[in-house]
Amino acid sequence: MPRFSALLFETVPTFEKPETGGAPLGNLPEWDLSDLYSSENAAELKRDLDWLERACADFAADYEGKLAGLDAKGLLDCVLRDEKITQVAGRIMSYAGLRYYQQTTDAGRAKFLSDCQEKITNFTTPLVFFSLELNRIEDDRLGALMAENADLARYEPVFRRIRAMKPYQLSDELEKFLHDLGVVGDAWERLFDETIAGLEFEVQGETLGIEGTLNLLTEQDRDTREAAARELARVFGETIKVFSRVHNTQAKEKEIVDRWRGMPSAQTARHLSNDVEPEVVEALRSAVVAAYPRLSHRYYELKRKWLGLDKMQVWDRNAPLPMEVTRKIGWDEAEQMVMTAYSAFDPRMGEIAEPFFRKGWIDAGVKPGKAPGAFAHPTVTDAHPYVLLNYLGKPRDVMTLAHELGHGVHQVLAAGQGELLSSTPLTLAETASVFGEMLTFRKMLDTARDDAERKVLLAGKVEDMINTVVRQIAFYDFECKLHAARRGGELTPDDINALWMSVQAESLGPAFEFMDGYESFWAYIPHFVHSPFYVYAYAFGDGLVNALYSVYAEGAEGFEEKYFDMLKAGGSKHHKDLLVPFGLDASDPGFWDKGLSMIEGFIDELEAMEG
Repeated sequence: MPRFSALLFETVPTFEKPETGGAPLGNLPEWDLSDLYSSENAAELKRDLDWLERACADFAADYEGKLAGLDAKGLLDCVLRDEKITQVAGRIMSYAGLRYYQQTTDAGRAKFLSDCQEKITNFTTPLVFFSLELNRIEDDRLGALMAENADLARYEPVFRRIRAMKPYQLSDELEKFLHDLGVVGDAWERLFDETIAGLEFEVQGETLGIEGTLNLLTEQDRDTREAAARELARVFGETIKVFSRVHNTQAKEKEIVDRWRGMPSAQTARHLSNDVEPEVVEALRSAVVAAYPRLSHRYYELKRKWLGLDKMQVWDRNAPLPMEVTRKIGWDEAEQMVMTAYSAFDPRMGEIAEPFFRKGWIDAGVKPGKAPGAFAHPTVTDAHPYVLLNYLGKPRDVMTLAHELGHGVHQVLAAGQGELLSSTPLTLAETASVFGEMLTFRKMLDTARDDAERKVLLAGKVEDMINTVVRQIAFYDFECKLHAARRGGELTPDDINALWMSVQAESLGPAFEFMDGYESFWAYIPHFVHSPFYVYAYAFGDGLVNALYSVYAEGAEGFEEKYFDMLKAGGSKHHKDLLVPFGLDASDPGFWDKGLSMIEGFIDELEAMEG
């Protein structure tokens, strides 16, 4: 059955109101989606939909009830046909999804996405048998078939991940029912997206969307930051029942499915899809929570002193430092900064990144109705990725560009694995993005003009790492609490608010006070709705990259070649196998401390500057 690449927002986006003056940002690129289809009425799109309908029906007629009797070549042919179906369906859904995220408030685009999803769900429902029957083949039999045919053996990671679901498999009829029902769950996601995109905020006489309002939390003027925070709280408070309904419904739906499948926890499905052991995630979580005092608590105490405050408020968390000079970085300069950093690491990395800027693979500007935040979507392996940004010229926007471009490079390199093996688990999907960010940061740090600029850069990087590690693990704990509480019954908005606040003080530390209304700020986080428990992948990726970068910084011989091999592997290898060439092991409790120590080192340097 087809497995579609998700369109996922990054959790630490850059936000700002549309440009109204000052230095222009230059010519911001827009997507050219014609590499997928020329329009929603394109003859090629109709051709692919017609082909997909026939291919799915033929696949079911040829193989349903027959998988166990196939020889090695027959099973390989079956897998290749499944892969082609996945590719064509993925192209259609990528096009429909990307058009929608360009303008989520456009009813025509929303309808087109919904119609494509319904058609493909209907076409592919007969394919549900594939994974079910594959799981009924005995281990010895499947092993013998792979031993006989090297081309078939190449798909062993696919079989392993499918067979990991074997203990939780339902009857064929129920699995088809759940497949059909997926369209209903998607409707709740769209309700969330459209509600968020349609919110309006009145701040200091201006009407802004959520992009512009959240960005005001990074303004130098404290009164502006406070006004934005209080307006966010007001609007979230007025719409909290909608967000509460979305979370209640999705959490209950997940609880029902998990209960029928016999999954031991709400997190089990995410761990399985991430191809990661629960104990590894727990080791990561425990290491980060234990490090809260050494990381976020210590850093925010430093920041409290820099800002000259007795207590920090939530609108001070992402405030610029007092010595920070606010400047706009034009698009051409941002491109040069990132491309210089990428090419300095290895010229091949710059060569892979270059077409993103030249061929309409990036949509950078803030526009009405456009999806917030940032993401890189791989589309399908016979096309190319697309990157969405909301770029308005702050240094953090440059880091977001470096991050998303890293995803894009990873996706281009992994495409050679083919449709079923190219997609990396979420835990490894952040590897190239965070590494690209680190390369860009180091290049900026090396060219800092003085200690003040170096301090601003270091502090910004520490804040980004805290947002990526500490904040995401706090998000993960919130989700764990939310899903556990929902099993006991319907949650009121106040119930969810209380769960949110229970993780905030613990993670941010004693430097903070929390204004009335902050308890509703869980409402706008898209990952909770789009991809439950996704968030720990950020901390996993950051810790993994910090450990990887320390190996690189130590001058390990042949690092670049090993790194490219890692990215090219896509989803064809387990994280344990991918890290062996670097002498690293994520199941080692000391592994996560190695990554966290890099953040501590930056905080040490900042504290030394105070001496």
